[in-house]
Amino acid sequence: MKREQWGSRAGFILAAVGSAVGLGNIWRFPYMAYENGGGAFLIPYLFAMITAGIPFMILEFSMGQKNRGSAPITLGKINAKFEWLGWFQIGIAATIAVYYVAVIGWAISYFGMSFDQSWGTDTNAYFFGEYLGLGDNSPTNLGGMQWKIAGAMVLAWAITYAAIAGGVKAGIERAAKIMMPVLFIMVVGLIARMIFLPGALDGVNYLFQPDFSKIMDMKVWAAAYGQIFFTLSIGFAIMLAYSSYLPEKSDINNNAFMTVLLNCGFSIIAGIMIFSVLGYMAQEQGKPLTDVVSAGVGLAFVTLPAAINLLPAPYILGPLFFLALVVAGLSSQISIIEAVVSAVIDKMNWTRKKAASLVCGIGFIISMAFATDGGLLLLDLVDHFVNNVGILTSCLIEIVLMAWLVKLADIRAYVNKYSDFTITGWFELCLRFITPIMLAIIVSTNFIDLVSDGYGGYAKFELMTLGWGLIALLAVVGIIINIKSEPQKAEA
Repeated sequence: MKREQWGSRAGFILAAVGSAVGLGNIWRFPYMAYENGGGAFLIPYLFAMITAGIPFMILEFSMGQKNRGSAPITLGKINAKFEWLGWFQIGIAATIAVYYVAVIGWAISYFGMSFDQSWGTDTNAYFFGEYLGLGDNSPTNLGGMQWKIAGAMVLAWAITYAAIAGGVKAGIERAAKIMMPVLFIMVVGLIARMIFLPGALDGVNYLFQPDFSKIMDMKVWAAAYGQIFFTLSIGFAIMLAYSSYLPEKSDINNNAFMTVLLNCGFSIIAGIMIFSVLGYMAQEQGKPLTDVVSAGVGLAFVTLPAAINLLPAPYILGPLFFLALVVAGLSSQISIIEAVVSAVIDKMNWTRKKAASLVCGIGFIISMAFATDGGLLLLDLVDHFVNNVGILTSCLIEIVLMAWLVKLADIRAYVNKYSDFTITGWFELCLRFITPIMLAIIVSTNFIDLVSDGYGGYAKFELMTLGWGLIALLAVVGIIINIKSEPQKAEA
């Protein structure tokens, strides 16, 4: 079966950027920068982008394009014993897909509510109480269904399925060509309005005010590297799948640089947008800015709705903001599901529609667990382990495997052959030494913290089953598939 291809280079880059630009850019980067030295955080962040983000992206683009297969195929071709890592990454992607769609569902709901601000004045009580119905639930006691969330998730799954089933060129590329320019225009439009609000510039200054004392803190460097891995979709099957649809003789270096720079640039623009709103909100409420900033989902669904209540013309700016969140979420969700679907197509030799129907169908059923009263708690616990243990461990194993088992000099010669500009020895230096060392420090620190302190006050049973147990299960399933496919390859 002939492998599908992107229709144009712009289509591929927009799809890759669409995967990398997600909800995390809009709420995670601004908070990370704020917490880790403001403008000073940009120094380790840009260093991490140059030493980890760009080299790793070039590596994944080249390996996917050269081996013309999903993550298990690509990693299996490098070393047959490492096909399990590809399946582990597919398991991580599938896990993210089933809870990420819930956050997109919340954004869709809030988009509807933003026309008349029906979330009311106490946005915190509304989000956690009335909307999510959190109550006294836990990750193992989910309570009843929240049908309004489930309904919004159905819409998110339908859009995702339509893009995936449509194929690489007619589905994913077409969606990216619409979504990415729309997202960029909306965010720039929001900044153009927000930046002139009273107090907005104070907020932006606060975000970028450098605290150079933080530069010597190892945790800040770890946060910068962690953010680069989270934001670029590297190390968990997506970019290997996307690059496998590139034509031969593609300009890998240029594609990788553009994808990374566009994504990181968008993160900084999103930071300006968020903090201009927070600066305005602080001034309107007569509070210091530190009192209105919150982490994670609280920023998107509690703080910003409260800010929208204060904005002039909230019925225009509110819908624009939440539509931007929905578009950013959907572009990432499509890429996550494509990573899984491409692996199923490669393994089972199925048609795209059959594989998409199976993956989206099973994903939809499992995702309904996150539309329950305790859905947020389940999401929080699973997300923490998948990101801080699953993705980063997978990145570390993959980079050691690729940097030391593959001749990086050969990869460099391969990508330089067809690229507008060539990469030098820094590529090997970064992938062999700088990035693995930084990743090893982050992964070991995360493991030690989780083992000694747990996470989020969750019960030990919940941490062992839904946290460590889930990661172990994904690894074991990957190993079993690897062992079973080795005799088939030998017979073939």
